[in-house]
Amino acid sequence: MRLALRERQPPWLTFALAGIAIVITYAITAGLIRWAGANPVSAFQLMLTSPLSSSFGIGEVILSATPILFTGLAVALAFKAGFWNIGAEGQFLIGAMMATLVGLNSESLPGWVAIPCMLIAAALGGALWGFVPALLRVKFGIDEVVTTLLLNPVAALVVAGMLNGPLRNPETHFPESARLPDHTDMPTLIPDTRIHLGFGLAVVLLLITWFIVARTPIGLQLRAVGSNIKAARSSGVNVTRILFGAALSSAAIAGVAGGVEVSAVSHQLSNGISPGFGYTGIIVATLAALTFPGVLAVALLFGDLTVGAFTASRILNIPSTVGEVVQAVLMVTVVSVLVFRKYRIVFRRGERTW
Repeated sequence: MRLALRERQPPWLTFALAGIAIVITYAITAGLIRWAGANPVSAFQLMLTSPLSSSFGIGEVILSATPILFTGLAVALAFKAGFWNIGAEGQFLIGAMMATLVGLNSESLPGWVAIPCMLIAAALGGALWGFVPALLRVKFGIDEVVTTLLLNPVAALVVAGMLNGPLRNPETHFPESARLPDHTDMPTLIPDTRIHLGFGLAVVLLLITWFIVARTPIGLQLRAVGSNIKAARSSGVNVTRILFGAALSSAAIAGVAGGVEVSAVSHQLSNGISPGFGYTGIIVATLAALTFPGVLAVALLFGDLTVGAFTASRILNIPSTVGEVVQAVLMVTVVSVLVFRKYRIVFRRGERTW
């Protein structure tokens, strides 16, 4: 038995692999839930349905889904162009740091000016963090999976260095920034909920990105590069420009995610501002088969799991981190089965294939 490169990828393959990943994830996590002393079917039912039984729960689902909606969109855009951006986590962190720097120095600005300035700074920070891997890919052919991934811990170290230096809280002296001025707090989208304007911004960005990719000449070129880079180059597409543009746009969106999280949720920068939003975005984009409506649906599903895990924990007396375990196992299984998008199994005897 060996792995052989596929000549083409059937259109149904991504959906089939996503389904296989979900089944494997359920099988693994069901065993862990049973080990914790609960019924897996009841646990998953509570995780999926309990948050949707009240307006408060729905608001919390949307709140939890917002950052991974941004990062899922960022990853999907890059992957669609054939640029494998695994660095959304680092871009998120740098975006959050840049937004904090602007927010802390915006005392003289009104909120309607300060918040857009924070988001612009976050986008520029994310794009800057994605610039070097993009340049190395288009100029020297260096694998962006490695460079973007390795820059994630570097971004975390940069943020930690700033929090232990210039951004250290001057009152508590803890390694976290001071609380941002009140006028930098992002407005709520729906009164009496925690759904903030960032969710609306994420949906608008998703719609704009979908329109550009699906309905414009640039989007056609982007999809051509992502499908077959050699054929796209032969037909006159400026592959360097498309890859570079997609990489920087993806990184900028991930940076905006960090800016929104600072302005709307945490209101200060800390080492724990991201529990892995960038990595979760990879799962979201992959399970959505790189479709933009799918990214929205999967992000909401993950938000539902996150909120529902606390209800399942309280009722069934299982660890509240079960939702994170489900997401982590899903990430591992998705990454594992993705191998079969490019490769097929070949059995030497009779050359039977799968």
